[in-house]
Amino acid sequence: MPLPSWLTLKESGVVINIHAQPGAKRTAVVGLYGEKLKIAVACPPVDGKANAALIDFLKRFLTVPKSQIEIISGESSREKRIFIKGIDAQTCADTLSVQG
Repeated sequence: MPLPSWLTLKESGVVINIHAQPGAKRTAVVGLYGEKLKIAVACPPVDGKANAALIDFLKRFLTVPKSQIEIISGESSREKRIFIKGIDAQTCADTLSVQG
């Protein structure tokens, strides 16, 4: 089964291309935004709170340790690339697609 456009397989994990929507009522996957996975985040984009909430959401939803999640680009932007180490690409795609 092909992977979605927002997910890239890497040697030791996956990279998720995300369009974050900070300041939402709740944190959840809301669908697609072009070639990116759109995730609403229930924190304002102040002092890194939205990034922390996004990482916490991914950690809980994908059941991976926080230490395996890293924002590799877009720390101060809505457009982010997040690396998740040690997760199966198809499992990640299926889990986040079900949420959306």
